[in-house]
Amino acid sequence: MSNDTYKTISQQCEGLYKEKGSKFITYAYPVSTEEEIKEHIAKLKKEYYDARHHCYAYMLGADKKNFRANDDGEPSSTAGKPILGQILSNDLTNILIVVVRYFGGTKLGASGLIHAYKTAAADAISNAEILDKTVNDIYDIHFDYLVMNDIMKIIKDEQPEQLGQDFNLTCKITLSIRQSEVERLIQKFEKITSVKVEYIRTA
Repeated sequence: MSNDTYKTISQQCEGLYKEKGSKFITYAYPVSTEEEIKEHIAKLKKEYYDARHHCYAYMLGADKKNFRANDDGEPSSTAGKPILGQILSNDLTNILIVVVRYFGGTKLGASGLIHAYKTAAADAISNAEILDKTVNDIYDIHFDYLVMNDIMKIIKDEQPEQLGQDFNLTCKITLSIRQSEVERLIQKFEKITSVKVEYIRTA
């Protein structure tokens, strides 16, 4: 798999695991920022205010370098780590998985907890639609109205995703271009007189 593609889930999904009276309710979310992650966790803590634990793990970025696992009061590495393990073994990123636990009165022990959190996370993932996505760079292409046809021909031939346009005496088109295609495509645009290419962000 090339390094400008990654797998994530298409939308929020849920899972459930029960063991000796304890209930493990799982929520998996597609996310792209730590801000979104904080919001989802805060919302679940409010909704399930009477639950004993809200354990979670997340992975962000196509390079999978931004991740975290949190046991939220469970014994060390018995909750967050097994949740993160499921994210890794399914090769997913831009995902948050939260497992809400209601204690059933019987202790499960470390191995029982690891199994419960792993199974609860796996259940949510099994209910998810997995998407293959590309890492795209977003650019503004600035150009004179006179070269509009040349610009539109490149867009028609190459078919980058068009995010916006503004046509006046000087024109601007916002494009989302797959990273592995960026260099080649930008060179094509820059051969046209009056074109100025401006990098905006990576999505």
